[in-house]
Amino acid sequence: MAARLLPSWVWVSGLTAGATVAVVFLALQADKGPHPTAAAVRPSASASAGAHPSTSPTAKATAPAVPAASGTGRRIVYSLGARRVWTVDASGKATRTFTVWPGTVSPDPGTYTVSKTLSATTGSDGVQIEHILYFASKSGLSIAFSNAVDGSSPAPAAGKQTSGIRMPKADGAALWTFGTEPDTKVTVVR
Repeated sequence: MAARLLPSWVWVSGLTAGATVAVVFLALQADKGPHPTAAAVRPSASASAGAHPSTSPTAKATAPAVPAASGTGRRIVYSLGARRVWTVDASGKATRTFTVWPGTVSPDPGTYTVSKTLSATTGSDGVQIEHILYFASKSGLSIAFSNAVDGSSPAPAAGKQTSGIRMPKADGAALWTFGTEPDTKVTVVR
């Protein structure tokens, strides 16, 4: 019995179906588990035309509320347990929130003031960082918010103490804009 060749339209539709299955599979895989992306607080309809948090699929979810015991007024709030930062305006409303990747040394709960800013340097782990906001010290290390220039968040080197609190690149830029205002407070909560 001779082998019969299939018409070209059968091959094309088979390839199309296979490609569709692959795309759906990859989309489902990408949707699994937490992502190290920012969950932005959506601005109100009356918000100014200035810089706003990006809207992403995670932004549609309800962002966690600012911790109740985090003070009042304009401030940065950092939750050690939630590994999350909020920027809070003078009226007490969160303007942005996102997750962070802390180093091995964390600040003690309390209220601090951004004491020094540095636009870029090399972190103690050898990673190029930017948007550095220093606000505390512990165990002889300066504790600061920053983001890696390339946007990555490598795990701290084994056995090395690091005190940087890293975040996604867009969040680092937004926190820099917020935190470089004079006398910016940082409240650290458990």
